[in-house]
This record gives sequence, C-alpha cells and structure tokens, in this order.
Amino acid sequence: MVTFPGCKINLGLHVLNRRPDGYHDIHTCFYPVPWTDLLEAIPAEEFSFTCTGLPIPGPVEHNLCVKAFELLKRDFELPPIQAHLHKMVPMGAGLGGGSADAAQCLRIVNELFSLGLTREQLSGYASRLGSDCSFFIYPTPALGSGRGEILDPVAVSLNGLYLVIVSPVLHVSTAEAYAGVSPGPPREDLRSTLSRPLSEWKDNLVNDFEQSIFSRFTELPATKKRLYDSGALYASMSGSGSSVFGLFDKQVDRETIFPGSLGWSGWL
Repeated sequence: MVTFPGCKINLGLHVLNRRPDGYHDIHTCFYPVPWTDLLEAIPAEEFSFTCTGLPIPGPVEHNLCVKAFELLKRDFELPPIQAHLHKMVPMGAGLGGGSADAAQCLRIVNELFSLGLTREQLSGYASRLGSDCSFFIYPTPALGSGRGEILDPVAVSLNGLYLVIVSPVLHVSTAEAYAGVSPGPPREDLRSTLSRPLSEWKDNLVNDFEQSIFSRFTELPATKKRLYDSGALYASMSGSGSSVFGLFDKQVDRETIFPGSLGWSGWL
C-alpha cells in the first residue's frame, strides 16, 4: 500500500502557558498542504524500514513511523511489515512532516490488517506520538489547543490562493523555540482573527515564536520580507520554524525569488 503523507502550515500560533507536565498550552490553526512524502508498507516475513530522499538523522528505531508500528503492536498481534519512506518534506521545519508520516503509518497498518480502529481511536494513538500527529489522521483545517492534540474544525479556506513555502537549511529545536517565548493570552481570539479578511491578517494574525526565532536567525525575517516585497498577501513562519510561507493571489516563481532554496509552491 502506498500513501502520500502531506504537511501543514500554522495560521497563527499563540503560546498560552506552561503546564505542570512541562508542555505548553497553545492555540493555533493547522492547515493541510499537499507537499508530500511517499510511504509504502506491505506485509513481510520480517520487519524492515528504509528511507530515501532527504537524510533522516538518528537510528531507524527512533523514526516516528517505526514508533507508530510498535505502538499498535503493543495492542494487536501484528505480522511484520516492510516499509519504505521517501522523504521530501524537510524535518525541523515547522511543517509536521514527521507527524504526518507517523499518522499515515497508523492508517496503513489499520487498513492492511483490518484492525477496525475508528478515527477517534487512531487519533488517540497519534496523540501519543506527537502533539500535532492527530491532525494528520484526517487533515482538514482545525484549531489546535492543549498541546495541539485537541482539534476543533474551523471554516477557513485558502482555496484559490498560491502558497510558497521556503525552508532554509537550519534546524530550530522545539525546546529552544519555547524557551524564547513569554506565554500569555493573545490580544484577540484566534477564530475571530481568522474570520477577518485576508488583507487584515498581516497586522493581526501572529505567530508568537517569530520574535525570538527571528532575532536568532536573521535570514528568516529577511525571507518573510522578501515574500511581502514579492506581493504576498500574508506571510508567516510556520510552527516553531524554520519554514516561512507566503500566500499570494497570483502564481509566482519561487526559484526566481529564492534561487536554489528548498521549498514548495502551488495552488491551494
């Protein structure tokens, strides 16, 4: 079975408070993007997991796809699988690519072996793998709260807009990103902000991570400025970085604006 795990951008992101368990409560809007990896899995005599495409650091057993399979294996008598991931979405980029891979692995195993898990049950497993992993079980626009695992559908559509994502070759660790943020309530409820016309998002739709991350990695605010200078209606960093995206009402040539950059562009 072959699937194509996508990724996401964050439309606004507020860090509300630090929790006793060490995590933070956030409020954000996850929006699905069709920049995909390729994940294939079939039943096999013994378990194997291989990767091509962008290099994935660390031992194989730390990969979220492997962890997803092992998580289900604790509760079900699963035969081995042979899985292969072709990685296209960069890691440590605020796009949730690893979480999407893990969510699709859960769905593949559920279907391959007729486990009969519901969407809610799959989401429960996904939430144990990553804060934004549940979103990718059935990725549709949603407000994320708690650690990001509590999802509430939201009527936001970017259909007809052209999206440009630029992913600099730098890794922003989640721990470092949170360390630079002063938690607190937003000046406006996120759902209200998203209901504003797109022309008003620039001054009102905020990612709390930008201030501290931009001060450390000056190429990121420069990327955001270049997107606006190129006609973007709205531009922002996604998640805790390092990807920066822009929304346009026209097609633009990403390679001309950011020659040689890693990224994706296309109509939504």
